[in-house]
Amino acid sequence: MVNRAFGTYHRLESGTYPNAPVDLLRDIACLFAFNEQEWVSLCRYARGEDPPSPLYDTSGDAVPAAWEDAVACVTHPAYVTDASWNLLACNEPFHRLFVSGYAPENTMRWMLIDGRDQLTDWASAWAPLVMPQLQAALAQRPDDKVLRQIEKDLLDDPLARSLYELGGASIHPDGDERPIRHAVDGPGWVTMCVAQPLAAPGSRFMILIFRPGPRRSNPRPPMLQAR
Repeated sequence: MVNRAFGTYHRLESGTYPNAPVDLLRDIACLFAFNEQEWVSLCRYARGEDPPSPLYDTSGDAVPAAWEDAVACVTHPAYVTDASWNLLACNEPFHRLFVSGYAPENTMRWMLIDGRDQLTDWASAWAPLVMPQLQAALAQRPDDKVLRQIEKDLLDDPLARSLYELGGASIHPDGDERPIRHAVDGPGWVTMCVAQPLAAPGSRFMILIFRPGPRRSNPRPPMLQAR
């Protein structure tokens, strides 16, 4: 069934095939039409780790509809994007952030290209931290047409190109605090809280805690830990 040596599947099923190769696991998952949760479980049981990438190219394109209600219940600006940073749902406080009064269709494009005038110190406080997220996403989703187009547009801009080619290691903004000009409330700082809808690998749930005025002088609060 999986075009492997006789007994391979039995060894895997019986737990006597340690560290089974990912390509074998992927073939089995596709053969049995696993969903993403089943794919993660297979890799964890067979290799003791999460899979290196989603099982299907379309994974991350859609999230459960309940997220729309969840976002609407948040008092701070909040939104959900798919794996290409296309906006799937947001609340009214998020719309209020923008000069147009409407949230952008793609938040990655807005942060890197269209929203520079609102992002204070874009070249030093935003671009070096956001661009590596795009690069990391493309490493995992090389055929993503939306992200490839954003990358192309960046490389056509001399300033953005020089920053993009520097690279970086920032792959998520969870807990980051960055300067921004709120369209209604003026200049301030936004703290980012990030989570992921587990049914859609690569999707994001973001809560933005905006504080008007200068940056807080006190250090960042410690990480939360169970006592």
